Amino acid sequence: MTDTRGQQPSYETYNGPLPGERPQAQSGGPYHPPQAYGTPADGTQGGQTGAVRRPRTGARTTPRTRKARLRVAKADPWSVMKVSFLLSIALGICTVVAASVLWMVMDAMGVFSTVGGTISEATGSNESNGFDLQSFLSLPRVLMFTSVIAVIDVVLMTALATLGAFIYNLSAGFVGGVELTLAEDE
Repeated sequence: MTDTRGQQPSYETYNGPLPGERPQAQSGGPYHPPQAYGTPADGTQGGQTGAVRRPRTGARTTPRTRKARLRVAKADPWSVMKVSFLLSIALGICTVVAASVLWMVMDAMGVFSTVGGTISEATGSNESNGFDLQSFLSLPRVLMFTSVIAVIDVVLMTALATLGAFIYNLSAGFVGGVELTLAEDE
């Protein structure tokens, strides 16, 4: 068998790194990591002379909006109850405040005195004055009635929302739940 590789260099005079070893840093300048494509000697990138890489004609230049499809598989009844309780309390407070503001505006406009006078004339007789609307619709009585309605509303809304969470969990077990598609803002 003959060697056809030609004359081989002598390994005793080799000063470079062995396979698996890092080359020793040169102390002459800053470290430059090795690059996959070397820079040509004339300084142009990739062998192109002054050309700028442009996107293909069919390529989009605007960034894509990321979208995610999610499924609401379960609603925790305890958290639904807490949130619905707080929201219904806020709605009850708004109801009481709105009723008091509406009563004050109507009283300032003289609605109760005008309507009350008409009703007392229509229901009155020679012996009695008739129905007194102003004493029946006084502010404390209206606020008490509105507060009772608000408390009943808080209890009912909390119970119905919690019951709705249980029913949603049962139906989501059969059909998989509600699917949502979320997208990022641009």
